[in-house]
Amino acid sequence: MRRRAYADCEYWGKPVPSFGDPRARVMLLGLAPGAHGSNRTGRMFTGDGSGDFLFPVLHEAGFASHPKAVACDDGMKLTGMWIGAVVRCAPPANKPTPEEQRNCAPWLDEEIGLLTDLRVVVCLGRIAFDGLMAHARRAGKLPPHYAFSHGAECALTGGLHVIASYHPSLQNTNTGRLTRPMFLDIFRRARQLADL
Repeated sequence: MRRRAYADCEYWGKPVPSFGDPRARVMLLGLAPGAHGSNRTGRMFTGDGSGDFLFPVLHEAGFASHPKAVACDDGMKLTGMWIGAVVRCAPPANKPTPEEQRNCAPWLDEEIGLLTDLRVVVCLGRIAFDGLMAHARRAGKLPPHYAFSHGAECALTGGLHVIASYHPSLQNTNTGRLTRPMFLDIFRRARQLADL
């Protein structure tokens, strides 16, 4: 259901494409577009609280051209990074259903296959992590041991490194569960593993 403030907006429910550097060595994988951020602006993590926390960190880590993302035409460029999500449309009740995740799975599989320079995937939140592990299972590359926790690492069969992180949602950042130094460490580690 739309918030009253956005009742006349036409963007609701439209899919949001991934974006970034097609030669990326690092993929940032989120769970789904935010209804009044990504879905409104047409670009992942743009125009919402999660993006307001994310892009300054990506800028400091050397992936983003500037620290603020407000619209598709704001000049934001990513270097060495591709941003995507396991679900392409803003989910009802802000949580993707298993059916939505299954419906979007072929898009994730194809996208990862097209990123031929990819070395590291940073999963933002448990749903993104589980979505990537489901991809690994479908591709026959599931690691023998893996578990989600902030900063946890594993490698898929074939060498693709995976780093888990708490999602930069306001629920996590406003409570201090995820701090800027914790988040910056994730992307510094991603640069190291990607040999950037």
